[in-house]
Amino acid sequence: MKSFPQSLLNKLAQRDAANALRKLPEPNNRIDFSSNDYLGFSKSAEIFNEAHDYLISSGIIVNGATGSRLISGNHSLYSQAETTICEFHAAESALIFNSGYDANVGLFSSVPQKGDVILYDEYIHASIRDGIRLSLAKAYKFRHNDMADLERLLKKAANDISEGEVYIVTESVFSMDGDSPDMEKMASLTEHYNSRLIVDEAHALGVVGERGEGLVQMLNLEDKVFARIMTFGKGLGCHGAAIVGSVQLRQYLVNFARSFIYTTGLPPHSLATILTAYNHLATGTEKQQSLKNIVSFFTSEVEKLQLKSFINSGSAIHCAVVPGNEKVKNIASVLQQNGFDVKPILSPTVPEGEERLRFCLHAYNTRQQVNDVLELLATHLSS
Repeated sequence: MKSFPQSLLNKLAQRDAANALRKLPEPNNRIDFSSNDYLGFSKSAEIFNEAHDYLISSGIIVNGATGSRLISGNHSLYSQAETTICEFHAAESALIFNSGYDANVGLFSSVPQKGDVILYDEYIHASIRDGIRLSLAKAYKFRHNDMADLERLLKKAANDISEGEVYIVTESVFSMDGDSPDMEKMASLTEHYNSRLIVDEAHALGVVGERGEGLVQMLNLEDKVFARIMTFGKGLGCHGAAIVGSVQLRQYLVNFARSFIYTTGLPPHSLATILTAYNHLATGTEKQQSLKNIVSFFTSEVEKLQLKSFINSGSAIHCAVVPGNEKVKNIASVLQQNGFDVKPILSPTVPEGEERLRFCLHAYNTRQQVNDVLELLATHLSS
C-alpha cells in the first residue's frame, strides 16, 4: 500500500503548528459546562423508560429502519412523530432528517435554484455553508445580525435579479456567540422585499419560549418564515432533526433533498425518543424555568465579577473571548483540572483573534458551580 499522501500530512502539520489540531476528547466526570444537553433530557431515565415502554406497548421490537424512507424505512412512528412536531410548532408539515447537518445540507443544496440569491449571516453554521456550496444559487453574506447590511444586500438583489427568489438565512441562537438576531425586523425586511426567510432553531428548541418552542414561534412569526430547522441533538437530548414549513416544501424535499432520499431512515427507538421528548416539552415547563434561572444567575455573576470579555447573550450559550489558541487552551486546561468541563473554541472554527471559552448552561447546573467556575476564570484572566 502506498504511504499516506504527503499533501495531507502537510495539512495536519500546519494545523498542529497552529496549536489547532483536533483530537477526540476522552469521557470525563467533570461538571458539565460544555454539552448541548440544555434541559438534561439526554440523561433522563424517565424519557428513556417511557420511550422503551412505548415501543414495547406498540409491539415495535425492531432495531433498524431497514432502508431509506422511500424504500422500506418509513415505519409508522415517522407519521406519529411528524404529526406531533407539526402540532407543537404550529406548522403545516414536518419532515424528519437523520441529523441537523443532513437537514441543512438537504435543504440548501436542493431548494435555491440557479438564478436565485441566498443572503446569509456571516456566522451561519458550517452545515448551512456546506449546503449553500452545493447549491446553484449565488450567495452573499451580511454582517452578523446587522439588519442595515442585510437591507443593503436586499436592495442590490432586487436590482440584480428579475425572476429569481431571494432567501434570507439566519439562526435564532448562534452556536458560537449565543446571541440572536432581531427576528421581527428580519421578518419585516423579508416581507418588504418579497423574499423568503429560513431560520435554524437548533440552539433555541427547548430553550427559547415558555415551552421551548423556539424564537420564531415565541414571537408569533411562524407564518412569515419559509422554513424552520428544528434539531433534536441539543435541547431535546436525542438525535435527528426536522424541517417544518408548508406541505409543498415537504413534498419538494421528499423528491429532491439528496441527504433525505439516499440514506437509511432512523431506527424506531430514535423516533420513540423524539416523541417522548416532545411530550415532555409540551406538558412541563419546570426544566425550562430552571434553565432560565441559571442563565440569569450566570449573567449577573459575570457582571458582578466584571468579566468584560464575555459576549452579550441571553441564551444558554455564553462565550468569553480569549484571543490566541495557546492562551485559550491553557485557561481551559486550568478549568478542566479543577473539575469544570469547559471547552476552548479555537481558530479556524472561529476567526483568528476571536478564540473563546464556551460555557453551555443547563437546567441541572447549580449556582455554586457557576460561582466557582467564574471566580476561577476571573483569577486566571487577570493573571
